Amino acid sequence: MNIPIRYHTILTSHGSIAVEESGKKTGIPLLMIHGNSFCRSVFRHQLQAPFAQNYRLITFDLPGHGESGNALDPMRTYTLPGFADTAIELLEEMGVSEAVVLGWSLGGHIAIEMMSAFSGMLGLMITGTPPVSNGNIPQGFKGNQHTAVAGKEIITVAETDAFVEAIFGSSAQPFLQNAVMRADGRFRKRVFEAAREGAGVDQRLTVETSPVPLAVVNGDADPVVNLDYIDTIAYANLWENHCYRLPGLGHTPFWQAPDKFNPILERFLQETGAGK
Repeated sequence: MNIPIRYHTILTSHGSIAVEESGKKTGIPLLMIHGNSFCRSVFRHQLQAPFAQNYRLITFDLPGHGESGNALDPMRTYTLPGFADTAIELLEEMGVSEAVVLGWSLGGHIAIEMMSAFSGMLGLMITGTPPVSNGNIPQGFKGNQHTAVAGKEIITVAETDAFVEAIFGSSAQPFLQNAVMRADGRFRKRVFEAAREGAGVDQRLTVETSPVPLAVVNGDADPVVNLDYIDTIAYANLWENHCYRLPGLGHTPFWQAPDKFNPILERFLQETGAGK
């Protein structure tokens, strides 16, 4: 099924933002937020999935990524609160007051940051995102050596290739290497500096107290995050009362196996009111 993609650019106080939409042109949308150094195209298998025709799907390139401009003020924008503010401002510019959000990896951390700042969040699905407490960030991750480049300002081609391989495995495509090489290295340096400085909410406390329905869907072979840690969290409103582990999948289950991921996502959209 070939579902048309609508592309446009929206100007925000953080810079110009490249946006793609598919499916319905009105209604409560699903906003999808990508991960560190990648781009909106990682959600290709959702934007063009058969279920998309029944919903309004929106994704965008974060500032300093893809076809969006670099941040006008890197110190302000290249933090979790800065990216969350970007997403909220983008929705406001698009006339969206309510949305369901899907966040992958860094995108999930941005979405958790939005939970208390965006009153219109009807539901959140995170994948590859361990909600960690300030000061205890390492406990949510495995410390894969190839993903250490996620915090480096300058990375080589070899480091880029190893990073993409660690994240996407055999499903990697050339556009992913191009996305990482394009990403503003100042972002990688700043976002980790800000995290160490304590910028943003306590993410574990947020998911343990927020009434927003939260779906947690991971690959059971994720090489990046500590799934056992994720299972220990006392979520305030965990969708279907358990964290999903999809067999044989890694850090990108939505990309590696959309046939397994998308039915779960569609069910979550139905139950949280997306598309209305």
